Amino acid sequence: MTSKQELLVHLSSSTTSNRWWSSETVAVVTGANRGIGFALVKRLAELGLTVVLTCRDASRGEKAVESLRTQGHQQVHFHCLDMADPSSIYAFVSWLGEAFGGLDILVNNAAVSFNDIHENSVEHADVVIRTNYYGPKLLIQALLPLFRRSNSVSRILNISSRLGLLRKMSNSIMRERLEDEERLSEECIDFMIDRFLKDVKSGVWKEEGWPKVWTDYSVSKLALNAYSRLLAMNHEGNGLSVNCFCPGFTRTSMTGGKGNHSAEAAANIGAQIVLLPHDKLPNGKFFVGSNPFLYSKL
Repeated sequence: MTSKQELLVHLSSSTTSNRWWSSETVAVVTGANRGIGFALVKRLAELGLTVVLTCRDASRGEKAVESLRTQGHQQVHFHCLDMADPSSIYAFVSWLGEAFGGLDILVNNAAVSFNDIHENSVEHADVVIRTNYYGPKLLIQALLPLFRRSNSVSRILNISSRLGLLRKMSNSIMRERLEDEERLSEECIDFMIDRFLKDVKSGVWKEEGWPKVWTDYSVSKLALNAYSRLLAMNHEGNGLSVNCFCPGFTRTSMTGGKGNHSAEAAANIGAQIVLLPHDKLPNGKFFVGSNPFLYSKL
């Protein structure tokens, strides 16, 4: 049986059949007051983990947690976290360390887009890049000392998009830099982001080979994918697994309620990925859609 076939077997069977987690396992899900994030918090709570739900709006976050607790999920907790605000990120990390002593799973779900399905504007490119790339990157870096790797393999799952795949970019210079694993670095990724924002400011982004659909969102996910690949390589074999998951065209507020499947269906796949047995947990992979068999190297 191939490794892909084995992975499919484990993901399609009952998630609890190879249970390695307990109520002391701590998972953090960002952007989780609604949509895929909320559904993922609920699913992980159903499976017995302690889950920290975060979002930038305290009122909405507290209401989301209360709704889950009324359903019997008392192990769900809330803390405010604005991914576009470094001070909010540091405050959250400090609280998490004091409240739980560490974490085992991080799902970076929080993201913004100011386009509807048929629109492509880069008017808010700065905010999109800051929230979708720099925010998750800073959060991961701040949380790295808190991942409890001694008892298990800690997991990071970045919710991403196929719009951020390298083949979506026709800027050959930028693509070649990001494809070169030996020379890939944070500086390389940040250079790409700076170049994009300068092209936006100069009004030449259309001519410079950047993705043509949801351009700023796509570039933010392009950067997140590249950073995930770098992180996976740097932490290979030392107790931290880093993967990306594209849930596909999902019915959420970001898609205006349109899509091929529900947030609950996407969240179920995401939960299965982060709860894979240690010996079957991949690293540096890009999972696609509702079929966890479909994955590739980041």
